[in-house]
Amino acid sequence: MGKLFGTDGVRDRANQGNMTVETAIKLGRAVAIKFKNEHDPEQWPAIVIGRDPRLSGAMLESALAAGVCSAGVDAHLLGIVPTPAVAAIAVQTGAVAGLMVSASHNPYFDNGIKVFKGDGFKLSDAEEAEIEALFFSEQKELPVDDGVGAVFQLGNSTQIYSEFCLDTIEAEQPFSGLKLVLDCSNGATSDCAEKIFSELGADVTVIHDQPDGLNINENCGSQHTEMLQRKVRKLQAHAGLAFDGDGDRLIAVDEKGTELTGDQIMAICARSYKKTNDLKNNIVVATVMSNMGFHAAMKANGIKTESAGVGDRKVLELMKKKGAVLGGEDSGHMIFLDCHTTGDGIVSGIKLVQTLKQSGKKLSELAGIMTPFPQQLINVDVQQKPDIRDVPALEKAITAAEAELGDEGRVLIRYSGTQPMCRVMVEGPTEEQTRTIAEKLADVVKSELG
Repeated sequence: MGKLFGTDGVRDRANQGNMTVETAIKLGRAVAIKFKNEHDPEQWPAIVIGRDPRLSGAMLESALAAGVCSAGVDAHLLGIVPTPAVAAIAVQTGAVAGLMVSASHNPYFDNGIKVFKGDGFKLSDAEEAEIEALFFSEQKELPVDDGVGAVFQLGNSTQIYSEFCLDTIEAEQPFSGLKLVLDCSNGATSDCAEKIFSELGADVTVIHDQPDGLNINENCGSQHTEMLQRKVRKLQAHAGLAFDGDGDRLIAVDEKGTELTGDQIMAICARSYKKTNDLKNNIVVATVMSNMGFHAAMKANGIKTESAGVGDRKVLELMKKKGAVLGGEDSGHMIFLDCHTTGDGIVSGIKLVQTLKQSGKKLSELAGIMTPFPQQLINVDVQQKPDIRDVPALEKAITAAEAELGDEGRVLIRYSGTQPMCRVMVEGPTEEQTRTIAEKLADVVKSELG
């Protein structure tokens, strides 16, 4: 049987590989069959489908809807909404599942499909395997006549999601007096972010909120905060918030225009949760990619940490196991389980700004909770993905690097789960040494796998 799912759903260049119309039809059908069979037979099942504004989104949305309907399930189209909106609306409407057409922070020419269950959570490994089995099997008995599903447009999806976000905070105009700059990455938050933070009382300026299908994530959003940094300084704003293309990540900028990593944001929120006794079991879940400075900061504040594998599904899995309500990745993908079932950039932004407002301090002061260890992350395009330890030259280089760093740093080399790419991450005692070691390792990866 073939492999379909990566770290976060299915992703590829649009109209080729695993992201064709044919794939979308089969995947929509497979998801519908699985969850239809687990649904109350007395109720006609429906699946909600959202998308970000990239050019190929409508094409794949239509194909997904066709596949869903062919299995005897209705397709409710949400239009352009953030990924976490799909999870929230699936729960609110009683849908059996939710599908999001998005390649997250990737360029416009890529696309992907993320799958949520009717309870708003992403699939487990076992559930992905079930859907892959259905995808690769021949479906011989499909419904006919009045047994096929229908397509409906859900016109108020943005309003439903906005109200969901506003309900995560209890107060009238809680952000009154704060000046914020939002970068919507020309993506799925372009229609809702300004309204949400304005209703919370903030004085809001928005950039990169004019999606044209081709400019999503292009030199903007959580991956490129340079313009946001300049805008925050120019307007003397209290903070800047940058979302990625599908709105499930958040990176922030302080009042000086300095970018805060996801680890820093999570550290700030974890300390705030601890103070208000909301940090269940006094645990926050990070990943193996999290900076060593994060763990040091949490230890200094009396907070326990746990490390999951890379990807929000792995983080959530460990959060559930440990009974944690807060977890996330340095990339800005954070889960506040007391508010939502999945990573949500806008909800994360609300939590951060709420902490900022309640503290009475500047964001740069709050960020002082954590001093990031020097870290270098180099992404190398690769042609193949063999086991890292099965590449002798790379194994030798890693051993040498680890010996050089000793107890003062670490090396982590892994493949991207969504792109043909190898990520070389090194942390060390100085910027120069860290950069030198990372560049040496990246050269070996390029030579052996590029």
